[in-house]
Amino acid sequence: MFSVVPGYSPGFKRPPETLRLKRKRPRRSEAASGSEGSGSAAALGDPAFSPRPYPGSRRRNPFLDLGNTPRPPTRPSRIPSPGRKGLRWLETGAETDGGARGEFTGGLQEDKPFSSKEFSETLAVGSLSDPYLAASNIDVPSSPSCEFPADWSIKTRILFTSSQSFAWADHIKAQEESQGHVQHCRATVTNLPHSIQEPKLSTELRCAFQQSLVYWLHPYLPWLQLFPRIGADRKMTRKNNPWSYDEALQQVLMSEWSLSFTSLYNLLRAKLCPFFYVCTYQFTVLFRAAGLAGSEVITALISPTTRGLREAMKNEGIDFYLPFQEVRKKKFNAFGSHLEARSADDSEKNGKDAENEEEQLMSGVCGDEEEDDDEGFSWLEEMGVHDKIKKPDTISIKLYKERHEVQMDHKPESVALVKGANTFTLLNFLMNCKSLVASAGPQAGLPPTLLSPNSFRGATMQTLKARSINVKTQVHSQYKDAFSLEIVGPVLPHTLHALSMLLKSAQNGSFSAVCYTHEPTAVFNTGISNEKSMMMDSLSKDLWKCGLHPKTLDRLALCPSLGKSSIRLMEMNNYVCTWKV
Repeated sequence: MFSVVPGYSPGFKRPPETLRLKRKRPRRSEAASGSEGSGSAAALGDPAFSPRPYPGSRRRNPFLDLGNTPRPPTRPSRIPSPGRKGLRWLETGAETDGGARGEFTGGLQEDKPFSSKEFSETLAVGSLSDPYLAASNIDVPSSPSCEFPADWSIKTRILFTSSQSFAWADHIKAQEESQGHVQHCRATVTNLPHSIQEPKLSTELRCAFQQSLVYWLHPYLPWLQLFPRIGADRKMTRKNNPWSYDEALQQVLMSEWSLSFTSLYNLLRAKLCPFFYVCTYQFTVLFRAAGLAGSEVITALISPTTRGLREAMKNEGIDFYLPFQEVRKKKFNAFGSHLEARSADDSEKNGKDAENEEEQLMSGVCGDEEEDDDEGFSWLEEMGVHDKIKKPDTISIKLYKERHEVQMDHKPESVALVKGANTFTLLNFLMNCKSLVASAGPQAGLPPTLLSPNSFRGATMQTLKARSINVKTQVHSQYKDAFSLEIVGPVLPHTLHALSMLLKSAQNGSFSAVCYTHEPTAVFNTGISNEKSMMMDSLSKDLWKCGLHPKTLDRLALCPSLGKSSIRLMEMNNYVCTWKV
C-alpha cells in the first residue's frame, strides 16, 4: 500500500499547508513604526518578504532569478501616428503605468495644436523618421525618387520633423510678411539654392515660406470654421447664424457666392487659375484646368455622390462618368471576350456554359439580371392568387433593380467625373441646385466654401497657421534635440509641393512629414485618363500665368497615380523622397 502524505490532495485541488503562504500586509501605523512581523521577516534575511520602501510601491517578486532574468521594461516611448483629424500617441509596446500593454490604434483625438509639453514627454525616439515608418502599416515604394506624386486631396494638418532646427520659420518680420504677400499676388517665382547654410539669416527663404502659406477663401466669417464642411455641424453648433431664419439675407449671400463661383470658373477657363474646390455640407467638387492631371480639357470631380444627385445631373443633360464603375465594366468586357474565344473552340454545350458564366459575372458586376415585370409575377397567376396579393409599384421595382447603384452612395466609389463643356453645365446646375445649401441645422442657409490658390472676386486672403517646436528627447541614455514644424489649415496640393521644395533647401534635404487628409477628398487622386497625348506639354506650358511654380506645375500636370489613397507620410533623406499611402 502507498503511504498517504498528510495534506495531499489529488489533482492539486487543495494544496497542503506548507504551500499556503499568507502574506500579511502591514497597516499604515505598522508601516510607519515598523511592525514586528515584517521586521522579523527582514531579520531572517529573506528579501522576498521585505517590506515596501514606501506605500504604493511594488513588492519584489520572490520567484525572480536575478541571474538570468532580463530587466523590467522601462517607461513606454510614444510616437505620433497619423489620424484623420488629429494625432493619436501610440505605445511602442512597453509596459504602461497601469500595467497594460500599449496597442497600435488609429483612434481620433480632438483636433487641437500640439503643446511643447506633449512633444517633450512623448517624442522620445531614436530617429525622427523611423518611428513613423514603424508605426505605419502601409507600403513604401520600392524605388525612391527625387519627387513625390501629385496629391489632389486637401490636407487639414501637416507635421514636419527634422534633425535641424525650424527656427527660421518663427517670428517673421513685418517686412518679410508683406514681401511674401506681394510675391504671391504678383506670382513671383522664387528659386532657392540647393542648400542654405544659415536658414535663419535668409530673408529670401522666409519670404518664400510666407508666400507658400497663402490661400483664398469665400465666404469668410471669422467666427465660423468654413473648412471642412462635411461633418462640421458639431463645431458650428451654438454659433451665431443670423441668416438661418432670414430669407432675404440668404438670397444676398447666395447671389454673392454665385458671382464668386462664376469668377473662379472664368479664371479656370482662361488658364489663370489652375484649380479650385467647392466644399458643400454633403460633397466636394474639384475643378481642374485643361492640361492638369493628364487631361486635355477642363475636368470636375464630385465626391461623394448619391443616386438622387446623379439622377438630377442626368436630367439637366450633364454627361458624367463613374471612373470605378468604368473599370469594372472593362474587366467584364475583357472576361466576355475571353469567353467568346473559348466558346468558338468548344462545343455547343460548352458555349452554353460560358454564357451562364457570363450571366453570373454580369449579375455580380451590375446586380441581378433584370427580369420583365410581367414574367416576374406570372407564377402568381398560375397559382390563382394574383388578385389577392398586391404587386409592388413601379418605383419599388425600379429601386430593387438598381439597388447596386444605391449601395455605392456616400462611398469613394461613387465619385463622378465631368469633362469639357459639361463642366459649364455643371456650374449652372450647382448654382441653381436647392440641395447645395442645408435647409436645417447649423449650416442652414450658408453657401458652400470656395478654396483657390489664386485671388478671385469676393475672395479673402488667408494664411495657414505655422509654428515650430523644439524639445529634448531621450534616445537610449542621451538627450537629443527634436525639431518640428506644424502647418494647420486647408493645405492645397500646390502648397504641399511648395513646402517640400522649401524644406529641401532649408533642412539640407532631410526631413519627414505626417499628413492628415480630409478623407472625402482622397478619391480625387484617381486616374481620369489612360491616353497619352503629345499635346500635354504645350497645354501645361499655357498655364505658366496661373501663379504656380514651374516644378509644381509639372507635377500637377501628370496623371494621378494614387487611386483612392493619399499621401499619409513622406520622408526626404539626402534629397531622395519616399512616401506612404
